[in-house]
Amino acid sequence: MSDKIDYRIHGNDLQMVEIILDPGEGVRAETGTMTFMEEGIEMETTTGGGFLKGLKRALAGEKFFTTIFYNSGSKPASVAFAAPYPGKVIPLDLSAENGEFICQRDAYLCSAKGIDVTITFSKRLGAGLFGGEGFILEKLVGDGLAFIHAGGTVIEKKLAVGETLMVDTGCIVGFSASVDYSIRRIKGFKNMLFGGEGLFLATLTGPGKVYLQSLPLSRLADRIIHAAHSEVGEEKGIAGVGGSILGGFISGS
Repeated sequence: MSDKIDYRIHGNDLQMVEIILDPGEGVRAETGTMTFMEEGIEMETTTGGGFLKGLKRALAGEKFFTTIFYNSGSKPASVAFAAPYPGKVIPLDLSAENGEFICQRDAYLCSAKGIDVTITFSKRLGAGLFGGEGFILEKLVGDGLAFIHAGGTVIEKKLAVGETLMVDTGCIVGFSASVDYSIRRIKGFKNMLFGGEGLFLATLTGPGKVYLQSLPLSRLADRIIHAAHSEVGEEKGIAGVGGSILGGFISGS
């Protein structure tokens, strides 16, 4: 049984979740995500069940160790966690998801003590090779609250039986275990080469719940790298070259 925890989500684009723990209650979290904890909160870093458990988390994109925060005091106390990049925090009630939820690697933020974070594998070869997240996905198992994070704006889709949604592979945050996950090649030679959407799209078929993100971390990183290279190019323009020549002439004289 997972601990029954209360929570508050703060902020809009850089969200933080504050967990309110009663005496004796605990919450586990990805290492390095804690922002503050009140008096009475104690922390314990652990593999969460031995070397194999830590290895499975590492394969799923998380840290080898996990941290347990528990209230050792005599009154309620809070501990808060924040995602490492701009986006939203998504609360998941696993008891409403038949005890399981699948999410992208590195999406896990924190959960009630008793929730198990493990790995699962893409069922199809194509989804594993071209699905953007590889063969390995995270699986959250338990009957309490878990929190995952995503980049940019997050939307929720509820798919009916047989209803299919085509999604950019990097924009998937997570989905119910009942959702079928596969890969479809983009039609049209020009679309594949010049459409800017890659060669494949993910297909999610209901029934079940799907969370999508508008700004995957990989896309954000690409924009930052592109902007950094552009600034270097601007600095090495005519004025930059002239400045370098002049600087070399002065230093050599």
